[in-house]
Amino acid sequence: MSSLIPETAPFNEDQRAWLNGFFSGLMGIQDGQNPNAVMGAAGLSGTTLPIPETAEEEDFPWHDDSLPIVDRMELADGKPIQRRLMAAMAQLDCGSCGYICQTYAEAIAAGDEGNLTLCSPGGKETKQMVKKLLKEEGGGGASANGKPASNGSTASNGFAASNGESASPFSRSNPYVASLIESRSLNQEGSAKDTRHVAIDLAGSGLQYEVGDALGVFPRNCGELVAQVIDRIGADSELPVTSPTGPKSLRVALSDDYCLKEPSDELLESVLGRATDAETKTTLTSFLEDGVPDGFDVLDVLELTDCSELTATEFLEALDPLNPRLYSIASSMKSVGDEVHLTVGKVVYEREGRVRKGVASTMLADRVTEGGTVRVFVQPNHGGFTVPSDPSTPMIMVGPGTGIAPFLAFLQERDAAKSPGDNWLLFGDQHEAFDFLYEKELKSYAESGLLSRLDTAFSRDGDVKVYVQDRMREQAAELWKWLESGAHFYVCGDASRMAADVDRALVSIVENEGQLSAAEAKAYIKKLVDDKRYVRDVY
Repeated sequence: MSSLIPETAPFNEDQRAWLNGFFSGLMGIQDGQNPNAVMGAAGLSGTTLPIPETAEEEDFPWHDDSLPIVDRMELADGKPIQRRLMAAMAQLDCGSCGYICQTYAEAIAAGDEGNLTLCSPGGKETKQMVKKLLKEEGGGGASANGKPASNGSTASNGFAASNGESASPFSRSNPYVASLIESRSLNQEGSAKDTRHVAIDLAGSGLQYEVGDALGVFPRNCGELVAQVIDRIGADSELPVTSPTGPKSLRVALSDDYCLKEPSDELLESVLGRATDAETKTTLTSFLEDGVPDGFDVLDVLELTDCSELTATEFLEALDPLNPRLYSIASSMKSVGDEVHLTVGKVVYEREGRVRKGVASTMLADRVTEGGTVRVFVQPNHGGFTVPSDPSTPMIMVGPGTGIAPFLAFLQERDAAKSPGDNWLLFGDQHEAFDFLYEKELKSYAESGLLSRLDTAFSRDGDVKVYVQDRMREQAAELWKWLESGAHFYVCGDASRMAADVDRALVSIVENEGQLSAAEAKAYIKKLVDDKRYVRDVY
C-alpha cells in the first residue's frame, strides 16, 4: 500500500508508519488496496488528509548544570509542576536515577514514580526542593509528608531505550548477579586515599556496553551498621519480613533493600512522635524543615530517643529504598572481552565518634571478596559521551582522580581499533608518588604514541597547589589549536568544583586565544556543546 502521509510531512519513519496505520484503519483500507480509490469511493477524491501540527520544541532555560538551584528555580517560576520539578534536578541527565531530568520530573508529577531520592548528584538540595514543590502543589507524586508513595522505583522511563538497550534480559529492574574478579588498590603505600581497580565478570550474561556507558551496582549495607540499627529498635535480626524484593529476614532486608544513609521524612516524623524532651523535638522539626546535616544517617536518628517500641514493620515502611550506584566504565569490550572494569574511590570518614562508610565503595573494596557476587546492570551513556564516530578526530580528556575511568575505556577502544586520531589526557590527583592512578598503563600509551600528550597535576607535591585547569591554562595555545582542528573535549569527575573550574578555564582560553569577546567565547562553547564536541560525565 502506498503512503497516505506525504513525503514532505515532518515525521520520522516510525511516526509515518504509525500515522499510515492509523488512517488506514480509520478508513478501512486493506493491504493491497489503493488508498486513492478508497478515498474516491468515500467521496473524498482530491482530499488531502490533515497533517497534525508538529509541537514546537520546548525551551528549558534552567537545563544548565552550572546554574545554582535558586537560579534554576527562578527560571522555572510560573511553569507547570513537572517543569519546576525538572529545574530542581541536577541537570546532568546522568541516568543515575534511571531517567533523565525531564522524564524523572514528569514521572513524579504524574504519580508514576514515588521515589523522590533518585537524583544522587542533586543530593539533599534537590530532595528538599522536590518535597517543597510537591507540598505546595498539594501532594503530586508523593504523600503529604513527602515520603515516596512506594518504596520501589518504576524506572520504566525509556532512558535506556532512548540510547539503545542491550539484548540481554538483565537490566536495572532485573540485575545480573556477577562474580567479582578483583578489587586491586591503585594507590601506593603512604597515600591518604584508597582507590580500587575493580574487575567484574560478565561472561554468560549477554550484557554489552559501549565506552562511555556506566555500570549500575546494587550495593549491600555494612553488616556492622545493620546490626547496630536492629539493636537500636530492639528487634530480632532473623525476624521474617516482607521487603520490596520478597520475604526474607530483617537482617537481609536491611542489608539489601533499604537505605540506611540519609533518613526519610517519614522516619524523622515517626521518631519525633516518640520523642519526650523539647530539645529532641526541636532538632527533629528543624531536620524536617531544612534537611539533615551532611553525613547524618538512620542510626543517628534512632539514637536521638528511645525507639525500642518501633516495630520492624513500622521501621521498614519508614525507610527509603537502597538505590543503585552508577560508576563510569573503565574498559572497552574490544580490549577486555566479557569483563567490565571500574575505578572506585573508597569512602570512609569519622563523624560524631563513629566511622561512616560509603555503602557501595566499601562493599567493592572490602566486603565482597574474589569470586563473591554483585548485582549489576548497564546504563547507556548520555549526551554523546563516547569516542567520536570519526576515528581520526582528536580527543582532549580531562579526568582527575577517579574521573580517569572512562578515558581508560576511550584509550583502550582507540587502541583496539587502531584509530589514527590524536589523544590528549590531563590527569591529576594529590601526590605523584602515591596517587598516579594507572601510571604504568598511561605511560605505556604515551610511549607507544596512542597518547599524543599526557599532562599531570599533583596538587600536594609543591608549595602551590596545581590542578588540571592550571595545566590547561599553561597549554592554552596548544589547546586552542586542537579545538580549532576539530577536537572533542571531554570532562569526567566532580561536578561542583573540578568541572566548574575546568569550564571557566576553557571559556577563558577560548576568549584569549581566539581573541573573542566574552559573549563570542560563550557562543563558541555553546556551539561545542550543541555539536557534542564538549561533553561531560560529572557527578
